[in-house]
Amino acid sequence: MTDRPARPTITQIREISQPVSVTGRSTSEHWIADLYLRRISPYLTRILLRTSISANGVTWLMIITGASIGPALLIQGWVGIALAIFLSQLQMLIDCCDGEVARWRNTKSPMGIFLDKLGHYLAEGLLPLCLGLRLAGWPTEPITSSIYPYFGALLAILVIINKGLNDAVHVARAFSGLNKIQDAKGVNLPIKGLLRSIRKAFNYLPAQRMFHSVEFTIFVAIFGSFSQSLTIALGIAVFVTLGHITAIVTSSKLRNT
Repeated sequence: MTDRPARPTITQIREISQPVSVTGRSTSEHWIADLYLRRISPYLTRILLRTSISANGVTWLMIITGASIGPALLIQGWVGIALAIFLSQLQMLIDCCDGEVARWRNTKSPMGIFLDKLGHYLAEGLLPLCLGLRLAGWPTEPITSSIYPYFGALLAILVIINKGLNDAVHVARAFSGLNKIQDAKGVNLPIKGLLRSIRKAFNYLPAQRMFHSVEFTIFVAIFGSFSQSLTIALGIAVFVTLGHITAIVTSSKLRNT
């Protein structure tokens, strides 16, 4: 804890809890945070700071919200899709606030980072599973009546693998005694050659971001009424997974730098 005021102003929260080291991150800050969430999150953070809830408690709220996105898709029609989109935005808003609470109270911890990872793995892993069940008409229809629940399960595995690849890089560097990778522009690019140019192209057409809860719910809103949507998503996921592995092994992430 610090001697900071228990009832801070919005300006004070922005100054302490939204440093450039956070808002200026090249890859870790989601685009909707840049677009509008960081503008409104201090107002929710100020409310949370007036309670006894800890930063990790806020993260648990994020986990519960994120884990609810996929099941919302089981509500057929536009109600389920609209609810999933709302929950995905709310998850990201709370995700902004838990860090802001932790920075204000100076209570950042390994537990908080672990819980944050857990929340995103749950949210993004459950979404494809529930889309597959939605397309199969479950629970009205049995799971075995359609191939889509199995496609959804396979897509969920690929999504989790892709998230695990990023964490595996940090684990590999830590086990090798290397410094933490700096979140700077270009660090995720192949070192040279054609692969670097191809990877740069995906900065403008970021297919790799599609499986984040925000982008995936938007995808479902646009294409979810088509039974082929899951097949398309699965094909993109295979491509992204292979490309992700290639980009990692040809970049400087696993080198002694």
